[in-house]
Amino acid sequence: MRLQIIASSLEELISEGGLNKPLKYKVMNRLLAKKWIIISCMGILLIPFGASAQNLLGDWYGTLEVQGMKLRIVFHIQKDSGTYKTTMDSPDQGAKGIACSATKVEGNQLEIALEKIKMRYAGQFTGGVIKGTFSQSGMEFPMVLSREAGEEEVVRRPQEPAGPLPYSAEQVYFVNKSAGGIKLAGTLTIPKGVEHPKVVILISGSGPQNRDEEVKAFHHRPFLVWSDYLTRQGIAVLRFDDRGVGESEGSQEGATSADFATDVESAVSYLRTRKDIGFSQIGLMGHSEGGLIAPMVAAKDQGIGFMVLLAGPGVAGDVVLRSQANRIGELSGGTKDVLEYNDRLRAKLYELVKTEPDTGLLKNKIQEYLLSLRTNPNDQHAKEITDKMIETQVHALCSPWLNYFIRTNPIDYLSKVHCPVLALNGDKDSQVLSEMNLKGIKKGLQLAGNNHFRIEEMKDLNHLFQTCKTGGLEEYGKIEETVSPKAMELVADWIVNGRG
Repeated sequence: MRLQIIASSLEELISEGGLNKPLKYKVMNRLLAKKWIIISCMGILLIPFGASAQNLLGDWYGTLEVQGMKLRIVFHIQKDSGTYKTTMDSPDQGAKGIACSATKVEGNQLEIALEKIKMRYAGQFTGGVIKGTFSQSGMEFPMVLSREAGEEEVVRRPQEPAGPLPYSAEQVYFVNKSAGGIKLAGTLTIPKGVEHPKVVILISGSGPQNRDEEVKAFHHRPFLVWSDYLTRQGIAVLRFDDRGVGESEGSQEGATSADFATDVESAVSYLRTRKDIGFSQIGLMGHSEGGLIAPMVAAKDQGIGFMVLLAGPGVAGDVVLRSQANRIGELSGGTKDVLEYNDRLRAKLYELVKTEPDTGLLKNKIQEYLLSLRTNPNDQHAKEITDKMIETQVHALCSPWLNYFIRTNPIDYLSKVHCPVLALNGDKDSQVLSEMNLKGIKKGLQLAGNNHFRIEEMKDLNHLFQTCKTGGLEEYGKIEETVSPKAMELVADWIVNGRG
């Protein structure tokens, strides 16, 4: 989902050399741990930065481990006119050549900083390696750097298609006139032997993602698998790169869910110009935040033929974020005391966002509230509220996307949707909790007087619709399955035979 931890800031590096804005998928509150007070924002992965050693220049390799997820880091250290300079790669997120802001070497001590995203690595060169600590926004993790690149882990993703394909795949482009005429790029797959097939547009979750909704750190490409399966069942599929990602123009900066909805509207307009698909059978399929964007579009466009919501929100944004953070905190082993404290903190901060429309005044109120906690002698967590933590929360809560999401209730759009709807969620989803959100979706559709819907909670599926054990974030990359066949079969059958 576009809902993501405040600490994940690949987007903030978009202007840095070589960064290819990888997927932010949908892993929310990834770093919520027992002793840290973190506010969740639906969405993706953390990019670390690193360190060098004493007088050793060249390449250093390390792995950051967070909640069972491994992210490889590479630091390239040089010395120019007596000054150390470092660039960083994050291979698992497709980021290369990111310039670090400072590299400091004193004796056998090394420190590398990337101030733009408040990250720092400090280590000591000993025994041919650098043993140190990676930190960001008040969180710390051990990380050892060595000269050995190590072998890349072999992962199996057996559901990904291999040629030759039994359908056509066409590179397409369309223009969003309401966003300054940016050109968006995607792939349209059309089944062979089906005249004017139904077509569905795939809408990704939170953060900048390519047309495959690729989670690079987990080596999964959900939309590629969905597209292949649905097309083999006789359904045409359009999937496209988010604005500012891959071959699509534009930028994510300052954009909200409402802006992304206009990208989908332009995709619909494009499909209506095609003569080889069903003009009146264009549907929307949104995952996570995409499950909010789809109703936004369908509420305005009564010509939408059908809608599929995969782990879409059915309650207000602040409720989604709080419930998500609590569940992930539980799975991460957070104590009851810390979980309750964090929830009270989020509730207050989100209420400030919902009641203060002026960004300048909102910043002041957030700072005042957090400082009041820090100076409270009876608050045992006061020491966790550092200047850096306050700065991080202010920046995130005042950002257009998160600010908009917290204020948004999907029922406002679902209550205006009249096309057939299929809403699915896994009972082990820790990011968009199934029971409350499916109930919210049902309520919204009933308010619309819509009787053509099916809502189903699927057993043992997580937020990515993988068959899982706990639903914890650390499972995502370990599971070979990209998408449950049962989920894909249900969706395909509903689109082909059962809707309405």
